[in-house]
Amino acid sequence: MNDEIYDDIALERIAKAQFGLKVEIDKVIVRQIPVSHVAEATVFLTTKKQLFVYVTAHSKLVLGDVKKVVTRMGLKAELFLPPKGEIDYFDSIGRTKFREVFPGRRNPSQDDIMFYRTLAPYNPALVQIHEVKDGEIKQFDTDSSSGWRTVARFAYRRIKTS
Repeated sequence: MNDEIYDDIALERIAKAQFGLKVEIDKVIVRQIPVSHVAEATVFLTTKKQLFVYVTAHSKLVLGDVKKVVTRMGLKAELFLPPKGEIDYFDSIGRTKFREVFPGRRNPSQDDIMFYRTLAPYNPALVQIHEVKDGEIKQFDTDSSSGWRTVARFAYRRIKTS
């Protein structure tokens, strides 16, 4: 039990230090579940009733990998939080990668860099969740026919207010 409390405090500190987001964890839905051969995820609910998933891996992750993991977990992402202090992080990496491929083109549009944004390094990752599809959170499982199995049932859908 004490280990879980320490893990929650560590997660709150990581969110503050790496993403500049002050959160207070109310409840951890699933803790350190496998989401690939090298990555783990923790899904938690804050005291403000916001759902987040924290993904970390032993090897490199890019934004595209995190998007795929979140989708396969049965979650619908609302916001991929960039590293602290870098509001334009994904776009700036996307522009740099775009210029490496197309050195003669200047001022790429958002449509031009859409793919190249997904190549931005993103480990660890913190994602705000909009909804849990079908009320099931899934984890990676090599023994399952689909490669994923349900680890927890949790109903959540964020309703935007004015």
